[in-house]
Amino acid sequence: MSLKLYYDLMSQPSRALYILLKTSKCNFEQKAIDLRKGEHYLEEYKAINRFQLVPAIDHNGFILTESVAIIKYLARENLILESLYPKDSKLQARVDEYLEWQHIGLRLHCAMYFRQKYMDPILFGHTPDPKTLEGYFKRMEKALENFDTKWLGNGTEYIAGNSITVADLLAACELEQTKMAYYNPADNFSNIAKWWKKVREHFNPYYDEAHVIVNKIINKQAKLKAKI
Repeated sequence: MSLKLYYDLMSQPSRALYILLKTSKCNFEQKAIDLRKGEHYLEEYKAINRFQLVPAIDHNGFILTESVAIIKYLARENLILESLYPKDSKLQARVDEYLEWQHIGLRLHCAMYFRQKYMDPILFGHTPDPKTLEGYFKRMEKALENFDTKWLGNGTEYIAGNSITVADLLAACELEQTKMAYYNPADNFSNIAKWWKKVREHFNPYYDEAHVIVNKIINKQAKLKAKI
């Protein structure tokens, strides 16, 4: 068996897949794609992912993109732990329910705020328009409120029930991104704070391993803020 994971640890779904495969003790070849160096635009990578994004996998010559599709494929191929993507029809449906919601329910709003607040100033060298940024911030906070109350405040320990699944992993990796944009959801949402800690602990040491770069950025920002 040959499985290659094309990823960048600055990418939320890339980190989730990296952690998932490591946790499942799946032997895979790591193919790091440095987005900051534009390696995803190289013709060599375009042959792997026609959209020139990460993550992607190559499993014995079968190439697949899109993180949710990859997770489901890995589950069908028995390459990840069944407990993280259950085969039971109803349990799996609960996981899928979140996976369908998260694209525009949470990921879109967190990612757009991150881009406006953190990435665009780096890429284009300009300060974001305050009014525009405020709009993205409000939409992100509303999404986080929905996540905190409607997914984590429903009486279960985790997103899809009382067992941790890939739904929790994808959500946790998504929220880490906002911390680079100077916003920590755990400071404002109590359900997220309690749940997030349990997710990190469950997936460690691989969770921290996948977030080394992200945490370096966050720690550097904290030190600079402390000097002001």
